[in-house]
Amino acid sequence: MADDNKNLSDDLNDMLGDAKDTAKRAGDKISSSAKEFSEDAKEFANEAKEKASEFADDAKEVLSDGKNVAIIAHITIIGFIIALVMNGSNKTDYGSFYIRQMLGLCILSLSIWVLSLIVPLLGFLSLLTIILWIMSLIGALSGEKKPVFLLGEQFQEWFKSI
Repeated sequence: MADDNKNLSDDLNDMLGDAKDTAKRAGDKISSSAKEFSEDAKEFANEAKEKASEFADDAKEVLSDGKNVAIIAHITIIGFIIALVMNGSNKTDYGSFYIRQMLGLCILSLSIWVLSLIVPLLGFLSLLTIILWIMSLIGALSGEKKPVFLLGEQFQEWFKSI
């Protein structure tokens, strides 16, 4: 019986030794994996910071470009409001020029719409404002300050405070 207990004790010691070795290898593997994950996380964080910095630089460039403001001003009333805000934070002559043009065209269009309610035959003048809007948009896209036909210079004078 003493031999059986000794063999059993030896077997248990061998099993405990194997378990300790396996646990040590698992711990070492987990430790090395944790180091890899930590390095990957640091690399990802650095890449994210770099991309965020690039995005911020690009956003500053877009906001400082008067051409973007001019084009955005042509896109509905919401675009006009966005262009006003963008131009207010970083005023450019080019952006201000087209904001004044669009304000004048919006007022002209609204006036024609109201007049066409009173005198329906004047509704065809709405086509004129669409043509003037297209001409203004083409000017904004081309990068040149082109006042709209007939009223462009007056728009610049009337709304010079913008």
